[in-house]
Amino acid sequence: MSRTRFTRRLPAAVAVAGLTLAVAACGGESSTSSEGTTAAAADQLKPNADLSQQTLQITVWDGYTPAELPQKVKEKLHVKDMKVTLHDTNEIAMTKLTAPGDSGIDVAFVSGQYAQALNAAGLLEPIHPELIPNLANLYPEATQLSYDKGNKYSVPYTWGTTGICYRSDLVKSEPKSWNDLLKPPSWADKKVTMMTTERWLALPALKALGYSLNTDKDDEIAKVKDALVAQKPHLLTYDDTTFGEKLKSGEAVMVEAWDGWCPTTDPKGNIKFVVPKEGSDLWVDTMVIMKSSKNKEAAHALINYILDPEIHSWAAENINYKVPNKAAMERVTIPKGSLLGIKPAELLNGESIIDLGQASTKYTRLSTEVTAQQ
Repeated sequence: MSRTRFTRRLPAAVAVAGLTLAVAACGGESSTSSEGTTAAAADQLKPNADLSQQTLQITVWDGYTPAELPQKVKEKLHVKDMKVTLHDTNEIAMTKLTAPGDSGIDVAFVSGQYAQALNAAGLLEPIHPELIPNLANLYPEATQLSYDKGNKYSVPYTWGTTGICYRSDLVKSEPKSWNDLLKPPSWADKKVTMMTTERWLALPALKALGYSLNTDKDDEIAKVKDALVAQKPHLLTYDDTTFGEKLKSGEAVMVEAWDGWCPTTDPKGNIKFVVPKEGSDLWVDTMVIMKSSKNKEAAHALINYILDPEIHSWAAENINYKVPNKAAMERVTIPKGSLLGIKPAELLNGESIIDLGQASTKYTRLSTEVTAQQ
């Protein structure tokens, strides 16, 4: 079983308000635009369209789908051609999808809050469930995601949460609170890391202070900044990608981590993961169809194909993220120590990070000010 590493999100210092500014440039239909056009759009799609006359182009993170996906799709769906373009981050995908003119993209993989922003800008095709019968494979919980209840404009691909990943053999007491990371005890001083991706940089302090992950209140964000600045002298470093390696080497003893990136299957068995008592997030990566797509029947057929249990289980087996597909997860052999066994109901305990529109710039400013602080 291979495990592919890829960068899902951009360090905050680089991701300067990409979401808000990119979408704002597109104009702003309301978030109900997809709902309002569903019936009309459905009339324009042909369930029995000749897919051999359609092509597909998707944009996705490197390593997030099987390398042989285009060839398999051409064989299975008989589309004329399929191309894959890669993006390193949500922000790069947004730049591509919101640029003037036709991006040529039919299906894009972006995180839930970014799908929400694209829909608010009127850029997404409503999902036509009659063309995706494999939607029935999703867990019921996956149809009730706060940014898109009913999967009206997005289909979830992977989901998970954020917590503290730690070396059980190197800590003197096992972490239970985000404060264990924010105010590390003396034995962990300069042996903890935090992620800098802006909403995740703020997450531990927001939860420790009892605030919503989606707060836009200036006084609460100011207190989060104070907590993060006070933490800095006690950090080993900020690290969004290699914190697992630092744990394995013993350079770090506790790190903020996405569940799928915490190497709990390490053969030595010393690396553990915990969701702190104050709670955490529920992150979701999705598939969306662009309204500009000229191959919408093929785009729906592609999503239906990916939701096939045999195909969708690939993601859990190869990138170590849970998939919101009950039939697919039932096919997966869960390795010892793996976090793939976290139940949907447990994930739903997490708070979804949603798009805050222009208020997102407050988090960009927060992360810039914190990371620049000497």
